[in-house]
Amino acid sequence: MKMTLISVGKIKESFYRDAISEYTKRLSKYIQLTEVEVPDEKCPEVLSALEETQVRDKEGQRILAKIKATDYCIALAIEGKQLSSEKLSEHLATLGVSGRSDVAFVIGGSLGLSEEVLKRADFKLSFSPMTFPHQLMKVILLEQVYRAYRIMIRAPYHK
Repeated sequence: MKMTLISVGKIKESFYRDAISEYTKRLSKYIQLTEVEVPDEKCPEVLSALEETQVRDKEGQRILAKIKATDYCIALAIEGKQLSSEKLSEHLATLGVSGRSDVAFVIGGSLGLSEEVLKRADFKLSFSPMTFPHQLMKVILLEQVYRAYRIMIRAPYHK
């Protein structure tokens, strides 16, 4: 399976980069992973609702430019469906056997994802109703994808 992880902004903290690197290395046994970082939109701390929408839309256009037409797109969104680790593993396995071998995961910036990105998504995935820093979400997602593949092969990691 080919997987693309599209996220907004650069990972600045070394501890996040180290964790991402570790899970990327572990995943290389199972998938071909490509990480794509699109620039975040610079903006002031306090924004009106209209300005927030404009920021999400600009970042959304950058994200959409990186999603291929053939990608099965999974957007991380609070309003998405929550899955157990086992159900995520089943979902990814089903994609693989049904010929959907190009998967793009999308993590938005600090203001979330634009409506256009959410419309493009084939599946919206939520890890929690809580809000997490998008840098940390990248680590959590990679760990869960790694766990999903370990579940698929019935390896002892998932205990």
